[in-house]
Amino acid sequence: MKRILVIGAGGQIGTELVPHLQRLYGTDNVISADLKDEQVAKMSQFGIAEKLDATDANAFAEAVKKHKVDAIFNLVALLSATGEKMPQVAWGINMGALLNSLNIAKEFGCAVFTPSSIGAFGTSTPHDGTPQDTIMRPNTIYGCCKVAGELLSDYYFTRFGVDTRSVRFPGIISNGAMPGGGTTDYAVEVFYEIIKEGHHYTCEVPEDSYMDMMYMPDALKAVTDLMEADPSRLRHRNSFNIASMSFTPKILFEAIRKRIPDATFDYNVDPVKAAIADSWPNWMDDSCAREEWGWKPVWDMEAVIDDMLAAVRKKAGIK
Repeated sequence: MKRILVIGAGGQIGTELVPHLQRLYGTDNVISADLKDEQVAKMSQFGIAEKLDATDANAFAEAVKKHKVDAIFNLVALLSATGEKMPQVAWGINMGALLNSLNIAKEFGCAVFTPSSIGAFGTSTPHDGTPQDTIMRPNTIYGCCKVAGELLSDYYFTRFGVDTRSVRFPGIISNGAMPGGGTTDYAVEVFYEIIKEGHHYTCEVPEDSYMDMMYMPDALKAVTDLMEADPSRLRHRNSFNIASMSFTPKILFEAIRKRIPDATFDYNVDPVKAAIADSWPNWMDDSCAREEWGWKPVWDMEAVIDDMLAAVRKKAGIK
């Protein structure tokens, strides 16, 4: 990769992936693109930024041509819980951006990274040690988009030779940007709420819902390690299970309480989020990623809690 275009760069992953890519490939070789004016203005302070609607194929192609892009990182998506409120909109945005990415990559010879998700699985999938290759029948529009995206990306690789690669992200924990409508958002929100006066958090996910999680630094490393991997080693391209840690809200909250003894937690369960969480894996088997491109996470839950608390306190001006 020499010139990278990140679409949907203003989201939770993009706001941290862009500076990560800039450090690796140089500021002038990473182009950030987003639809929102405020995000573009913010990103333009730190590098090249474009306002771009990724569902507009002509504008998208012009940006790739203008910047001589050789790798597209497609981060455009409406997330799981938000998507359930407007499924037709979610399908149009998620699949529109992906199809444009694939067709433009075919035309200009670009590689494409598009994240998949644990949301691609469903209730009939084995929940413990979820295999790399298994039943995938999700019950959300977000999950349907992810499964379709994996299949389309594989098709464009086998049919047209487009270098498509992807990982199935667990829930992402980050201190950089707040999440935007996902089922695993509680694992970020709790740190901000528990630092506020009152030290209380109300969780919308059932206390016993296990889900895979990952800290953002590991997620960023996974993306670039996969994109730099020797293609001859990749038997699976779209998409690799990657895993780091798995816990329930109750386990996370009890660990936080050891550090903040007066922290309190309760539950106001959102039935939509509860149903989504119950359909997802408890933990995934990521052995294929480890074997094919050397995936290995660094962060565990205890280390993440300490780092998140320190980062959020610093943001809040609390020593």
